Amino acid sequence: MSASLLLLLAACILIVAILYSIVGHGGASGYIAILALFSFAPAVFKPTALVLNILVSSVATFCFSRAGHFSWNLFWPFAAASIPFSFLGGRLSLPAHVYQPLVGIVLLASACRLFPRKDRETGEVGRPSIPVALSVGAALGFLSGLTGVGGGVFLSPLLLLLNWGRAKEVSAVAALFILVNSTAGLLGHASSLQAMPRYAPILAAAALVGGITGSFFGSSRIPASDIVRALSVVLIIAGFKLLLA
Repeated sequence: MSASLLLLLAACILIVAILYSIVGHGGASGYIAILALFSFAPAVFKPTALVLNILVSSVATFCFSRAGHFSWNLFWPFAAASIPFSFLGGRLSLPAHVYQPLVGIVLLASACRLFPRKDRETGEVGRPSIPVALSVGAALGFLSGLTGVGGGVFLSPLLLLLNWGRAKEVSAVAALFILVNSTAGLLGHASSLQAMPRYAPILAAAALVGGITGSFFGSSRIPASDIVRALSVVLIIAGFKLLLA
């Protein structure tokens, strides 16, 4: 790859990391779309996306937690069940046409439902029962490992649409959820790391800078209502990526 093309690729990774980290996400679905656009081999997609996801979600977890938005009680039931199932999903390879169109449609529908919302920093929210949270976490963990994304793109809209958390609280929970599931998914597919491009450190640096920038503004500068709209944009990108892959 030429230096100019590599610079363009890094810039695209940077932009995706900023956009996704604003809402506490790692950006895996966006990275996969970028890698496909630059004609990388499919074997590169999952390991590269998961490594970048881990970097960005680590930064997002730190920023949103430091700003006081994280809720352990909301996080742990979803994560406890998702981690082993994400590891399992990472070990499986199913035909993309089996699940991608359906998941893409669900994400687009979620974006349409979320965009008009007027979420505030405060307000009454409910909490799922532990059995429900465990069941949902298991399903989302398996799906995240299977698709090579961290799961936050599925968890965030669900929590908001069911009124189980406030916008920035959801972003904080999603960030750590993505981190643990991306790590589990990568461990389940560790052999794929050999397929990563040799200039992966450059992409990682771009993602890290983008993650720091987006997480800072998302956790402390951008209003909750704008966080929800940004999440809608992320869902649209991820939805179309799955539909058109």
